[in-house]
Amino acid sequence: MSDDFAARLLAWHRDYGRHDLPWQHPRTPYRVWLSEIMLQQTQVATVIGYFQRFVDALPDLRALAVADLDEVLALWSGLGYYSRARNLHRAAQICVAEHDGELPTDIETLQALPGIGRSTAGAILAQAHGQRVAILDGNVKRLLCRYHGLEGWPGSSSVQKTLWSLAESHLPKSQLVDYTQAQMDLGATICRRARPDCDACPLHANCIARKKNLIAELPTRKPGKSLPTRQTLMLLIQDDKGRLLLTRRPPTGVWAGLWSLPEAQRQTDAEYWLARHFADTEPLSAPNGFTHVFSHYRLEIEPRRWIIGAAKPAIAELDQHRWIEPTALDAVGMPQPVRRLIESLDRE
Repeated sequence: MSDDFAARLLAWHRDYGRHDLPWQHPRTPYRVWLSEIMLQQTQVATVIGYFQRFVDALPDLRALAVADLDEVLALWSGLGYYSRARNLHRAAQICVAEHDGELPTDIETLQALPGIGRSTAGAILAQAHGQRVAILDGNVKRLLCRYHGLEGWPGSSSVQKTLWSLAESHLPKSQLVDYTQAQMDLGATICRRARPDCDACPLHANCIARKKNLIAELPTRKPGKSLPTRQTLMLLIQDDKGRLLLTRRPPTGVWAGLWSLPEAQRQTDAEYWLARHFADTEPLSAPNGFTHVFSHYRLEIEPRRWIIGAAKPAIAELDQHRWIEPTALDAVGMPQPVRRLIESLDRE
């Protein structure tokens, strides 16, 4: 079965797969690694522009290792899930310190680096070195669940164990670079989550989900639960030059290490903080509030805006704050919702 599965997939990929992605030319371990990390939680069409901008600025692993984290986060800004960028930076530093400036070529050592799990390690080794190792990203999970009619949430340990076994059983003896790409391509372009094109699939004749009319039910969805809601005030504080005050987020938690706007829980808290640090504050009209949805909660954001006079001496204590021109946002790592909020000031 595995040879037929792989052979059909490889034949399809020769004619219909993606052969001109920027990380494929040249297909270096660094470029493959960067693309795999960017493609976690993000679609190819979005990643391409970010990837090119990133490698233009930081073309190899050593350049990434010596870069300032703020530069890395600024290049990543807009892709979301910023722990990916911090892990990239830290992993590059470890590779320089412990692996002669190269990514390890054995899966256990590679997996020990920050941000590289089993599937990502497999993708790097298969695509950059042609090693015979399996991958199990979201596209491959969906493909295997449907092909084998496997029920149960793919995130559960028992289903994951079965999926890894199936993924390894289908590995061909050669052409691992193309085979690895073929799985991802088929999942992304044919065996899609919604409206899959089963008639164009090279595996449809043996697909159990198709035979049993279970395409819409597989993979089994994660058991649902309602997201909790939190609220915050985001403070748009401008000086007489039009600059905005930014604050660096804590090193852990949501948006860790990024530059954002100061926040407060209540209006009175915001006014007290302003009075402590600035003279002559004047409220201005602010953009409308909005809701940003994280994977584990909803954040209701209510903007507040002031123009301020001179800063009091106490502002010097705020070493995690900086003033920035609204036109210079690309120079810092910033959450995309915060960037959009600031940019909306120009549209008023």
